[in-house]
Amino acid sequence: MHELGIVFYIIRDVKKVAEENSVGHVSKVVMSIGEVSTIIPDYLTDCWRWAADKEPLLKGCTLEIQQVPAVSYCGDCNSEFGTVDFGKKCPLCGSENTWLLRGNEVEIKEIACD
Repeated sequence: MHELGIVFYIIRDVKKVAEENSVGHVSKVVMSIGEVSTIIPDYLTDCWRWAADKEPLLKGCTLEIQQVPAVSYCGDCNSEFGTVDFGKKCPLCGSENTWLLRGNEVEIKEIACD
């Protein structure tokens, strides 16, 4: 379960931003998590609750996850398609000259403070 390690990195980054902005308490962190990022949102949330409550700055802070759908692009027919549904093969022309446009992100999108 690599989600715990990811939570430690999120906490580190949130603490740094809070310190730079003289924030006393963070009430919510919003994450953009890609559909094919290999992160299991429920595991991340469970790890967050355990780790965040150990930090006075984050005690009671909620973690909101916004999942980003995985979308691929076909270089042969210039179409976009759902990566999870079709994998690497374009459903329109059958080409495998495709690449992932979005869906593997792991980003802090918002930090809300009280």
